[in-house]
Amino acid sequence: MIEVRVAHTAQLDEAELAAARALLYRVFADMAEEDWEHSLGGVHALVREAGPGGEVVAHAAVVQRRLMYRGRALRAGYVEGVGVEARLRGQGYGGAVMAALERVIRRAYDVGALAATDEAMGFYSARGWQRWQGRASALTPAGVVRTPDAEDCLFVLPVASGPVPELDLTDELTCDWRDADVW
Repeated sequence: MIEVRVAHTAQLDEAELAAARALLYRVFADMAEEDWEHSLGGVHALVREAGPGGEVVAHAAVVQRRLMYRGRALRAGYVEGVGVEARLRGQGYGGAVMAALERVIRRAYDVGALAATDEAMGFYSARGWQRWQGRASALTPAGVVRTPDAEDCLFVLPVASGPVPELDLTDELTCDWRDADVW
């Protein structure tokens, strides 16, 4: 059985954060410091290899963002920093960290959202995430700006309970502003 540690950024010590960051830099060749910073300030799911001093082999985080949908600001659980050590892929580690975060999203947010890599699209679809088919935009300092590069990689996880109407996946979705990649 895979043991997942779920904790807020503030509950992780420096060594745990450094180990999670190092994992993501090993997994993603184009990882940038802003990408890591986007994973901070929310809830992390970590898996360590068994044994004393086991290294972090899987990580994912969910942070709060605001997504605009039909004139309404939705409280979104936005997934960031999902990575599994290459030698362990396909063995349930990614599913374990995502299952932990999906529980958080369903209990604390109006909707889940993420931007997937090409390689991960099938993984998220199989977990019930739905591909966004409409326009994507960002609320920037200069106003709402379309983000067409994100339109082919966005996924949402509708949350069954709560005041949010059913999402029309062909409508427009606008994210809040942040430095570097906005989605």
